[in-house]
Amino acid sequence: MNSNPVILCESDYKKLTEIVVLDKRSEEKDNTLAHELSRAIVVKNEALPPANIRIGSGVRILDMDTKKERSFQIVMPEEADIQTGKISILTPMAAAIIGFKAGDEVSWKMPSGLKRLKVMEVENTPSANA
Repeated sequence: MNSNPVILCESDYKKLTEIVVLDKRSEEKDNTLAHELSRAIVVKNEALPPANIRIGSGVRILDMDTKKERSFQIVMPEEADIQTGKISILTPMAAAIIGFKAGDEVSWKMPSGLKRLKVMEVENTPSANA
């Protein structure tokens, strides 16, 4: 279980709740985007800490077990393009880290098993705040 708070801005929360059905029972199902949304702290767009991962963020993560790093940008499903490093917020990897910040460690159940990830770097452009 991840003890770090998930902090989302209002615009990201609204976008995500439009594509994810929030289920009261999701609190029992860790490791789903719906669960993360149900426990998120939602702040005004301008109040979101600049280092927090949001839709549009470029991130570099470390798989703590394999020591492999990956870099990608988190986007809405219709913008996803694995060839250009853009992954959908609906993927397990993006859902695992949305709302976290550099230095946070996250455990997340992936199709290949439980992964322990560390957020190494977060890059937000001004357009990521929109």
